[in-house]
Amino acid sequence: MSATPTVSEPAPREPSSFAVLAAVTVLTGIGAGLGGMSLALLLHWIQHIAYGYSVSQVISNETFLQGVSAASPERRVLVLVVCGLVAGLGWGALYRFGRPLVSIKKAVKSNDPRMPIVSTVVHAVLQIVTVALGSPLGREVAPREIGSVWAGWLSHRAGLSVAESRIMVACGAGAGLAAVYNVPLGGAVFVLEVLLGTFGWAALVPAIATSSIAAVVAWLGLGNEHQYEVQQLTFGAPLVIWAVLCGPVFGLAAWGFTELTARARAAAPKDWRLPVAALLNFAIIGGLAIYFPQLLGNGKGPAGLSFNSDLTIGLAATLLVLKVLITAGSLRAGAEGGLLTPGLANGALLAIVLGGVWNMIWPGTASGAFAIVGAGAFLAASMQMPITAVVLLLEFTRVSHDFLIPVLLAVAGSVSTFRLLATLRAAEAVKLAPATQTAAAQTTATQTTATQTTATQTTATQTAATQTAATQTAATGVGTKV
Repeated sequence: MSATPTVSEPAPREPSSFAVLAAVTVLTGIGAGLGGMSLALLLHWIQHIAYGYSVSQVISNETFLQGVSAASPERRVLVLVVCGLVAGLGWGALYRFGRPLVSIKKAVKSNDPRMPIVSTVVHAVLQIVTVALGSPLGREVAPREIGSVWAGWLSHRAGLSVAESRIMVACGAGAGLAAVYNVPLGGAVFVLEVLLGTFGWAALVPAIATSSIAAVVAWLGLGNEHQYEVQQLTFGAPLVIWAVLCGPVFGLAAWGFTELTARARAAAPKDWRLPVAALLNFAIIGGLAIYFPQLLGNGKGPAGLSFNSDLTIGLAATLLVLKVLITAGSLRAGAEGGLLTPGLANGALLAIVLGGVWNMIWPGTASGAFAIVGAGAFLAASMQMPITAVVLLLEFTRVSHDFLIPVLLAVAGSVSTFRLLATLRAAEAVKLAPATQTAAAQTTATQTTATQTTATQTTATQTAATQTAATQTAATGVGTKV
């Protein structure tokens, strides 16, 4: 009997030389920067063509929200229908004909950190195209995937060890994020906190280097710009106390949003239903965009309006509810994308509502100040990256570092609440496990008993048949003798 084959671990390699590691680090940063820049330029070009604004310029002073708002309602619906066709047919074809996708987190933990090149690139481009056409999902996953697939290929060609390759794949993801959003520190911290879970020197140095190089390279096409133009904001004791009180509320909301989107993504179709569901989903979003053009895109528009105190409580509440629904609906329909900017927008919109109520009790704080704090608290909890969320928020908005006080207080409350709810959910699952196991054991026992009974009946039947055959044989023998 042959032994069952086992998957052997790759033979360990010697650590690469400093020169090789330095070369791979620099090339990873350059490649991720060019990749992120290219995807961002593609995004802007499609947006301008689709909605007919600033057509002669890929990068312009006219924002996506301004362009969408100026477009006719009919054009918004038509573009979203096209978005549904692209999403449904594109991802349907990818799942049917492409190689299985490998997530960045899975690649970082794998013995072979490489990702399928063609499938990953197609997956990334589909995200950029659909977000440009109006999908409510985030665009940050696409540049991270491009950076990671490039770093994985480069590491393999350079002969890096598995541990070194894992670090470089993670750094490629952070560099892609840094390039598309111009957040060098945020990209590096994302690598260390979220992907690798360590701030050791072996990871820290390449993470900072690749993200910085990628951000500078992306300036060639995107300029040294930050994501949100925020007016000068001040705050006092009312905002600090509000941050302490409302931090847990953002954690609760983030937990609900995470549960909703996780279930929606898990239930997404990957067969013939995907094109139908995607077309229907985006057609509905197009209909909503007739009245609420702020819904289109990854959420940068509503977040910017919130940060600049340009939303009323009623409009913010309406946009929040609709934004959550269409985000979950798009994931359920099979569309792909990130949740970074959608989470940022949700936190800002919720903060406008909660801050508006607080201003009735203790007036004097601009609604934009509430939005800054709420966005950071919601993002930190929903993506379970408190340090990265704070760094990204500061780099996105360039607000005064004085805002760190209320932001950190709100983040502490939101993340603690989120983890408490997650712990309670895990404890509930453990309590339900014995009952499930007992039911499974009873079912197994019943099946075993039935099998044994069947076996007994079969044996009895075989015995009876044997006896009958013996009797017939004996009878035949007697007749022959006579």
